[in-house]
Amino acid sequence: MVWVGDNPGIYDTWEECEAQVKNFPGARYKAYDDQTAATLAFRGNDSEEVAMLRTIASHKAKVINYEAFPEIVLDSIAVDGACAKNPGPMEYQGVNVRTGKQVFHVGPLDDGTNNVGEYLALIHALAMLDKEGDTTTAIYSDSRTAISWIRKGGHRSTLARTSKNGKIFELLARADKWLLAHYPVKNPILKWNTDEWGEIPADFGRK
Repeated sequence: MVWVGDNPGIYDTWEECEAQVKNFPGARYKAYDDQTAATLAFRGNDSEEVAMLRTIASHKAKVINYEAFPEIVLDSIAVDGACAKNPGPMEYQGVNVRTGKQVFHVGPLDDGTNNVGEYLALIHALAMLDKEGDTTTAIYSDSRTAISWIRKGGHRSTLARTSKNGKIFELLARADKWLLAHYPVKNPILKWNTDEWGEIPADFGRK
């Protein structure tokens, strides 16, 4: 099992595991007798998951020459969300596509989902650009679900309330309220073509 490596996850053979951790700074991995034990260990507790999520998020993604894809709008913002499990510690961020510089980051927040993170990231980017008076900069997302929620005028999450995720529901309420007041949104929201371009620039590297 690999906690921290090129592609964290559970692997059946040492060869597969070694490929993920060899020459990876700070790699964390361990062998288990069966898949159930490995799965439980990989999930861990919330504090371990948050630490793992932060470690992986801090690992810089491979540098990709997006200028090689003329169809990509370089002067844009890419957004993405990440969640250690569903529900679990959730965070989201926005990145300048041309420079790779992080524009904003929120979280981790307890008991969220990936879809919620993706939606909040889109609203965050839209609200930020609106505050700057920018109605033309495009926003990329690789989440069809989050994009559809924007088009429908609000989130459609079935996330259950817990003692830990009050902040997430507060953000969702604010996001829906902002969207209602600014619908339809002015900035173009574009679907990132992962199959052809690779992972979105704002990807947390957790796949």
